Amino acid sequence: MANILVTGGAGNVGSSLVNKLAKDASNTIIVFDNLLTGRRHKIPQLSNVIFIKGNVNEYNDISAVFHRYNFNYVFHFAAVVGVKRTLENPLLVLEDIKGFENILNLCKNTNVTKVYFSSSSEVYGEPFEIPQNEHTTPLNSKLPYAIVKNLGESYLKTYQQEFGLDYSIFRFFNTYGPNQSEDFVIPKFLNLALNNEDISIFGDGLQTRTFCYIDDNIDTILKIHNNSLLDNEVINIGNDIEITVLELAKSIIEITKSKSKIIHLPALKEGDMLRRCPDIKIMKSILQRDLMSLNEGVLKLINHYENRK
Repeated sequence: MANILVTGGAGNVGSSLVNKLAKDASNTIIVFDNLLTGRRHKIPQLSNVIFIKGNVNEYNDISAVFHRYNFNYVFHFAAVVGVKRTLENPLLVLEDIKGFENILNLCKNTNVTKVYFSSSSEVYGEPFEIPQNEHTTPLNSKLPYAIVKNLGESYLKTYQQEFGLDYSIFRFFNTYGPNQSEDFVIPKFLNLALNNEDISIFGDGLQTRTFCYIDDNIDTILKIHNNSLLDNEVINIGNDIEITVLELAKSIIEITKSKSKIIHLPALKEGDMLRRCPDIKIMKSILQRDLMSLNEGVLKLINHYENRK
């Protein structure tokens, strides 16, 4: 029996994790989210899942929850997300630093066994090497969102050294699925294609990304959690098949048999890194199966959208 806190549990990865954790009836899952970008309908309506609305960056909000429940594990996934949103709201991003302090101080004072933290591929910045490796690739963060994630990793390492609070750091690369907000690239392109509307991309579209289906992400997290793996370690969680944004748009148009046209907009001034590709040897060794292909994942997403109508 375990009491588990998931901050940001109304988001894409958080809500999907809650759904899987809650399948074990002995777990009680507390979802804590301010619903800035998360949505309540994404949280599973199950008897062992409790939703509390609040801001993790406000000590009084989150401390009350820690004092009410005796948490065994904490998944700290709450964050301001989205390139456009984080560039437009840098001060809001910096407030997340308070969240690290609140969570880690409360964890060490209430004997939490382990903290799991959602970091990001953004900590690598423009890559010095491809694929980007957890231990050899230098962190080249320049944007506020990336710097704050990097700082969060440093907080965890420091609290482990000072207080013995164990952690695992997940550096998430693009993860898509049914619960992803529709302003992210795959659901955005897919909805435009399904409606035969033009698809806009920034610049020439030759910047590369990799896309991980949500099931591969969550299954990796659960194997780490359930088997007590990667204590005080960092892991890339993503897919290692690179595709350009232009190729992605063309592929989605082809899969959906859409009449959409591709429109090129001026390149973003900042935040649109030229390449993203993780080294996922550690992830593959844990998952012990093949990852879902992009085509298969897109078809699953199309099926989800059709069943939703």
